[in-house]
Amino acid sequence: MRAVRRPWANPLVQFVVASLLLFGLTWWATGIFIAAMTTDWFDGRVARRYGYSSALGSLLDPVADKVLVLTVMIVLVGEGVFPGWMVALIVAREFLVSGLRLAALERGVVMQARDLGKLKTWSQATAAAVGGFAAAGAWDDSVAWWALLVALALTWLSGLDYARVAPGLLRGRPASS
Repeated sequence: MRAVRRPWANPLVQFVVASLLLFGLTWWATGIFIAAMTTDWFDGRVARRYGYSSALGSLLDPVADKVLVLTVMIVLVGEGVFPGWMVALIVAREFLVSGLRLAALERGVVMQARDLGKLKTWSQATAAAVGGFAAAGAWDDSVAWWALLVALALTWLSGLDYARVAPGLLRGRPASS
């Protein structure tokens, strides 16, 4: 139900945030990005609490989050805040896990977001927000670099966690946390 309720929101936010960053309005871009990620978190809690979750929403919401966060990270590479190699490693992991999720979906299994995957998403969002503040001049780029390093480590740990449970899921066994 979440994906049906607001399908326009994420692409619009991506466009606005990327445009603001590219035009040097980094404070605004960072604030809108933080607001978007915060409302996404609240939206998810409400959806789960009141039973508005769906298989489609479980599949699309993480993709929308990835696209938003990765858009900001890529723009911050262009701004010289984040090193390209770190963002490239994050993008590579996202493609690999998305491939696993699609393979599971072909077998009729929806791979739900795992706890480590949720932590990964928030570490990436935090790194992107810190990068936005660095681009605005609030913090040194080295603070953003360290935040991105933490996100990179959690991203790959989470990817390994998905790879660990994927064979069982693909054979139809439930995943253990």
